[in-house]
Amino acid sequence: MKKIAFFTTIFALALFLGASVCQAQGGGAKQGPDVVRDPDMEKDSLHNLEVAREYFKLRKAYVASLQRCEEVLAGNPAFSKIDEVLYIAGTSSLNLAEAKGKQKPDQYVVHEGDKKSTLTTQDFRDKARDYLSQLVNSYPQSKFKDEALEDLKSLGGAKPKQSAP
Repeated sequence: MKKIAFFTTIFALALFLGASVCQAQGGGAKQGPDVVRDPDMEKDSLHNLEVAREYFKLRKAYVASLQRCEEVLAGNPAFSKIDEVLYIAGTSSLNLAEAKGKQKPDQYVVHEGDKKSTLTTQDFRDKARDYLSQLVNSYPQSKFKDEALEDLKSLGGAKPKQSAP
Protein backbone atom coordinates (compact mmCIF):
# COMPACT_ATOMS: atom_id res chain seq x y z
CA MET A 1 0.00 0.00 0.00
CA LYS A 2 2.87 2.35 0.80
CA LYS A 3 4.35 1.75 -2.67
CA ILE A 4 1.11 2.76 -4.37
CA ALA A 5 0.86 5.93 -2.28
CA PHE A 6 4.50 6.74 -3.01
CA PHE A 7 4.13 6.30 -6.79
CA THR A 8 0.85 8.23 -6.82
CA THR A 9 2.53 11.12 -5.01
CA ILE A 10 5.49 11.10 -7.43
CA PHE A 11 3.14 10.99 -10.42
CA ALA A 12 1.04 13.90 -9.11
CA LEU A 13 4.18 15.93 -8.42
CA ALA A 14 5.49 15.26 -11.93
CA LEU A 15 2.19 16.39 -13.46
CA PHE A 16 2.15 19.55 -11.36
CA LEU A 17 5.74 20.50 -12.22
CA GLY A 18 5.25 19.70 -15.90
CA ALA A 19 2.15 21.89 -16.11
CA SER A 20 3.84 24.85 -14.42
CA VAL A 21 6.85 24.65 -16.76
CA CYS A 22 4.55 24.63 -19.79
CA GLN A 23 2.70 27.72 -18.55
CA ALA A 24 5.93 29.59 -17.84
CA GLN A 25 6.99 29.33 -21.46
CA GLY A 26 4.29 31.83 -22.60
CA GLY A 27 4.90 33.88 -25.71
CA GLY A 28 3.23 35.91 -28.37
CA ALA A 29 1.85 33.27 -30.68
CA LYS A 30 -0.86 30.72 -30.01
CA GLN A 31 0.36 27.73 -28.09
CA GLY A 32 -1.07 24.55 -26.72
CA PRO A 33 -2.05 21.09 -27.82
CA ASP A 34 -4.57 22.40 -30.35
CA VAL A 35 -1.85 24.25 -32.32
CA VAL A 36 -0.16 21.93 -34.79
CA ARG A 37 3.07 23.17 -36.28
CA ASP A 38 4.96 21.58 -39.13
CA PRO A 39 8.67 21.46 -38.18
CA ASP A 40 9.77 22.13 -41.76
CA MET A 41 7.45 25.14 -42.04
CA GLU A 42 8.70 26.44 -38.68
CA LYS A 43 12.30 26.13 -39.86
CA ASP A 44 11.57 27.90 -43.15
CA SER A 45 9.56 30.62 -41.41
CA LEU A 46 12.30 31.14 -38.83
CA HIS A 47 14.84 31.56 -41.63
CA ASN A 48 12.61 34.13 -43.35
CA LEU A 49 12.14 35.97 -40.05
CA GLU A 50 15.90 36.08 -39.46
CA VAL A 51 16.44 37.47 -42.96
CA ALA A 52 13.63 40.01 -42.44
CA ARG A 53 15.26 41.11 -39.16
CA GLU A 54 18.57 41.58 -40.98
CA TYR A 55 16.94 43.65 -43.72
CA PHE A 56 14.92 45.64 -41.18
CA LYS A 57 17.51 46.44 -38.52
CA LEU A 58 20.86 46.44 -40.25
CA ARG A 59 20.20 47.29 -43.85
CA LYS A 60 17.07 49.47 -43.57
CA ALA A 61 15.78 47.56 -46.61
CA TYR A 62 12.10 47.81 -45.77
CA VAL A 63 10.78 46.49 -49.09
CA ALA A 64 12.76 43.26 -48.73
CA SER A 65 11.82 43.00 -45.06
CA LEU A 66 8.11 43.42 -45.82
CA GLN A 67 8.26 40.83 -48.60
CA ARG A 68 9.89 38.25 -46.32
CA CYS A 69 7.28 38.87 -43.63
CA GLU A 70 4.42 38.56 -46.10
CA GLU A 71 5.87 35.25 -47.27
CA VAL A 72 5.71 33.95 -43.68
CA LEU A 73 2.20 35.34 -43.11
CA ALA A 74 0.89 33.70 -46.28
CA GLY A 75 2.67 30.37 -45.87
CA ASN A 76 2.60 29.77 -42.12
CA PRO A 77 -0.01 31.79 -40.20
CA ALA A 78 0.46 29.50 -37.17
CA PHE A 79 4.19 30.35 -36.92
CA SER A 80 5.39 30.45 -33.32
CA LYS A 81 6.84 33.98 -33.74
CA ILE A 82 4.05 35.45 -35.84
CA ASP A 83 3.77 38.43 -33.50
CA GLU A 84 7.29 39.54 -34.41
CA VAL A 85 6.54 38.98 -38.10
CA LEU A 86 3.47 41.23 -37.82
CA TYR A 87 5.49 43.89 -36.01
CA ILE A 88 8.27 43.95 -38.63
CA ALA A 89 5.73 43.93 -41.49
CA GLY A 90 3.77 46.79 -39.94
CA THR A 91 6.79 48.90 -39.09
CA SER A 92 8.36 48.27 -42.51
CA SER A 93 5.12 49.39 -44.17
CA LEU A 94 5.04 52.53 -42.03
CA ASN A 95 8.66 53.31 -42.86
CA LEU A 96 7.92 52.88 -46.57
CA ALA A 97 4.94 55.24 -46.25
CA GLU A 98 7.33 57.80 -44.79
CA ALA A 99 9.93 57.08 -47.53
CA LYS A 100 12.52 55.98 -44.97
CA GLY A 101 15.25 53.45 -45.58
CA LYS A 102 17.56 52.57 -48.42
CA GLN A 103 14.90 51.16 -50.75
CA LYS A 104 12.36 53.34 -52.50
CA PRO A 105 8.68 52.49 -51.91
CA ASP A 106 8.11 51.99 -55.65
CA GLN A 107 10.34 48.90 -55.47
CA TYR A 108 7.44 47.12 -53.75
CA VAL A 109 5.45 45.73 -56.68
CA VAL A 110 2.04 44.08 -56.45
CA HIS A 111 1.37 41.42 -59.09
CA GLU A 112 -2.26 40.87 -60.07
CA GLY A 113 -2.28 38.46 -62.98
CA ASP A 114 -0.37 40.13 -65.81
CA LYS A 115 -0.75 43.54 -64.21
CA LYS A 116 1.90 45.10 -61.97
CA SER A 117 1.34 48.09 -59.73
CA THR A 118 2.97 49.95 -56.89
CA LEU A 119 1.42 51.19 -53.68
CA THR A 120 0.71 54.76 -52.67
CA THR A 121 1.75 56.30 -49.38
CA GLN A 122 -1.79 55.76 -48.08
CA ASP A 123 -1.71 52.10 -49.18
CA PHE A 124 1.45 51.56 -47.12
CA ARG A 125 -0.14 53.33 -44.14
CA ASP A 126 -3.21 51.07 -44.45
CA LYS A 127 -1.01 47.96 -44.57
CA ALA A 128 0.90 49.16 -41.52
CA ARG A 129 -2.31 49.76 -39.61
CA ASP A 130 -3.67 46.33 -40.59
CA TYR A 131 -0.54 44.45 -39.50
CA LEU A 132 -0.05 46.38 -36.26
CA SER A 133 -3.75 46.15 -35.36
CA GLN A 134 -3.66 42.40 -35.90
CA LEU A 135 -0.65 42.20 -33.60
CA VAL A 136 -2.28 44.26 -30.84
CA ASN A 137 -5.66 42.50 -31.08
CA SER A 138 -4.52 38.90 -31.57
CA TYR A 139 -1.40 38.83 -29.38
CA PRO A 140 -2.00 41.09 -26.36
CA GLN A 141 0.86 39.43 -24.42
CA SER A 142 3.43 40.12 -27.15
CA LYS A 143 6.57 42.00 -26.23
CA PHE A 144 6.03 44.05 -29.42
CA LYS A 145 2.60 45.33 -28.34
CA ASP A 146 3.77 48.60 -26.75
CA GLU A 147 5.88 49.56 -29.77
CA ALA A 148 2.99 48.67 -32.08
CA LEU A 149 0.60 50.83 -30.07
CA GLU A 150 3.05 53.72 -30.29
CA ASP A 151 3.25 53.36 -34.10
CA LEU A 152 -0.54 53.05 -34.34
CA LYS A 153 -0.99 56.50 -32.78
CA SER A 154 0.17 58.12 -36.02
CA LEU A 155 -2.15 55.84 -38.01
CA GLY A 156 -5.40 56.61 -36.20
CA GLY A 157 -5.14 53.89 -33.58
CA ALA A 158 -5.72 50.16 -33.78
CA LYS A 159 -8.58 48.85 -35.86
CA PRO A 160 -11.22 47.08 -33.77
CA LYS A 161 -10.84 43.33 -33.52
CA GLN A 162 -12.95 41.60 -36.16
CA SER A 163 -15.27 38.93 -34.82
CA ALA A 164 -15.34 35.55 -36.52
CA PRO A 165 -18.38 34.97 -38.78
